[in-house]
Amino acid sequence: MSTDLDSLALTVVVALEGRTLATAESLTGGQIGSTITAIPGASKVYRGGVISYASDLKVSLVDVPASLLEEGGAIQAEVALAMARGAATNLDADFGLAVTGVAGPASQDGKKPGTVFVACVERRNDGSFIEEQVEELHLNPEIEDIRLARAEVRQETVAAALELLLTFL
Repeated sequence: MSTDLDSLALTVVVALEGRTLATAESLTGGQIGSTITAIPGASKVYRGGVISYASDLKVSLVDVPASLLEEGGAIQAEVALAMARGAATNLDADFGLAVTGVAGPASQDGKKPGTVFVACVERRNDGSFIEEQVEELHLNPEIEDIRLARAEVRQETVAAALELLLTFL
């Protein structure tokens, strides 16, 4: 893990004090959760995460409407937002953080590699949502090696997700 991600994760864990976070990840495959749990004290704020790489798991584990996936595929803002809501609700957390996108090398759902949606929600005790935000990223690492480019998209996605969460804190 890079020093920048370590610093971001530490800042998130400290800023979350007294509140909790749940994640729903697709293209990052658990990297957000791994980054957060590498920080001592993360167990006080991190409830857990769902890796919903396959679309059917987005439906069954984090409550993404199947119709949404059928209409526009997994790479869209509404899916990221549904994933964040589902993570916060199903894992009983104050914040839900979710990512969906295309790491590459091939396009998916008509979206080019590097197209990513990052969503964060804040949930009230009664289960309603206070604030919700989605960001669309177009990451384009200038790397020839497909594996390295893919890894860079995933790492930049983790950083963007943590930075978005910090705007809520």
